[in-house]
Amino acid sequence: MATTEAKAFAELLTELKDRSGQSYGALAAKLHVSTSTLHRYCNGDAVPAEFSVAERFGRLCGAKGEEFVELHRRWILADEARRRSRSAAAPTAVAAAASDSASVEERAAESPEAGPDVPAADPPPSRSRKRLYVTLAAAAVVVAVAVPAVIFGPLNDSSTDRSSVASEVSEGAASKSPSPSASPSGSPSADKSPSPKASPSERVTPSGKESGGGAAGGGKGAVGGVPVKVSTKPYAFEDPCTQHYLVDRPATRVPPPPNEPDAPGWVAALGAVSSGSQYIELAIQGTGVETVVLKGLNVRVVGSDAPLAWNDFATGVGCGGGVTTRAFAVDLDAGRPSVVTKGGQRDFPYKVSESDPEVFQISANASARYVSWYLELEWSSGGREGTLRIDDQGKPFRTSGAKGRPSYQYLLGGDSKWETAPVEDPDQYP
Repeated sequence: MATTEAKAFAELLTELKDRSGQSYGALAAKLHVSTSTLHRYCNGDAVPAEFSVAERFGRLCGAKGEEFVELHRRWILADEARRRSRSAAAPTAVAAAASDSASVEERAAESPEAGPDVPAADPPPSRSRKRLYVTLAAAAVVVAVAVPAVIFGPLNDSSTDRSSVASEVSEGAASKSPSPSASPSGSPSADKSPSPKASPSERVTPSGKESGGGAAGGGKGAVGGVPVKVSTKPYAFEDPCTQHYLVDRPATRVPPPPNEPDAPGWVAALGAVSSGSQYIELAIQGTGVETVVLKGLNVRVVGSDAPLAWNDFATGVGCGGGVTTRAFAVDLDAGRPSVVTKGGQRDFPYKVSESDPEVFQISANASARYVSWYLELEWSSGGREGTLRIDDQGKPFRTSGAKGRPSYQYLLGGDSKWETAPVEDPDQYP
C-alpha cells in the first residue's frame, strides 16, 4: 500500500508529466525504465531507489529550480517512509515464521501414536531442537532485512558506489592521490596534519556541549544521540557542462566522462581532484519529530598548496539547469574561507525535522590553491548542541585551481574521444 509520503511524491511527478505533454512511453524510454515502472512511480506504488532518476524526470519535464528542491524534499520523505515500512515488516515476518513452526509442533503432538501393526515412523525432533530451528529461521529473516538497511541506510547516497565506469578505470585504482601540505611549495607534498579517518560518533554532554567529532550521518551519543543526519553528494553536477577534474594521466588513458551517479566511482578510480570549482549537495534531515536548529556551516582547511600540475578534463556531456535555492559559496583561495549565501537568500539559522528536511548546494571555488578541506555543521535541539563533520566518506574534500593546465573535452559522435579544448577565458575559474 502506498504511503502518504509516496503519494505526495507521485502527485508532483504526475503534475510535471501532465504539464510536459509527454506520454509515459516517451518519458520511460528517455529514462531507460519500463513504462510500467514509470506508472508505478506516478501512482505512488513505488519510489525510485536513487534521486537521480527523479532528477532526470524533472529535467525532461522542464522543472524549475524551486520544483527541483520540492521534488528532492518529497523523494527524501518517500524514501525514508519506504525504509521504515521495510523495517516494520521484519518483526511480522519473524512472528509468522515462529507461528508456523509452533503449529507444526502442535499438529505433531496431537497425531495418534503408531499401533502395534503400524511400522513406527522415525522419531520427531526434540522440542529443544525445534526451538533451535525456529530461532535460526527468525535470525535469518532479521539478517536479511537488517543487512540492506545497514548498507543502504537512510540518506546515505554518498557512501554507496554504484559506478558503472568502463573497465579501464580500474587501472587507476592505485593512482596517486596527494594531500596538500599546510605550507605552500612548488609541488604537492604529504599532508603533515593528522590524516582524517572515519570520524567517531558524536558525544553530547549533559550540559549540552558536545566533545569530539561526529561522522556525517550522525551517531549515538551520551544523551539521546545526534538528532540530525546529512547525506553528502561530493560530486554533484550544478550544470552538466561545468564539471572539471584534474587527472594525473594522459588523455589516451582516461576513460569517457561519467554521468552524475557514476562520478564518485570515476573520481576514486582515477585519483581525480575537482578542478576550479566543486559542487556539493547536502540533504539534511532530523532523526525525530523534534525540531533541530542549524546554527551555521563552517569551513575547516586541512592543508593548502600550489595547484596540481595535472591535465584538466571537462566531464560534462549535455547541458541543463541547476538548483539554486539554498545555495552557498566558498572561496577556498581566501585566507580564512567561509560559507556565504548566494542569490539573495537568507543566512542561517535554518530548521529541520524528520518530516521537514533541507537541501543545501555549495559551490567551493579555487583558482590559486590546491585545498584539502571539510565542513562542520553547528546544530542545537532542546538543551543540547554540537557540531557534525561533513566530508567525503571520512576524507577531506579536495579542490584545486587549474589555470594554465592542458585542458581536454569529450565530443560525442562516431569517433568519441578526448580532444584538446579550445582556449577559454583565463578567468573561467572564479
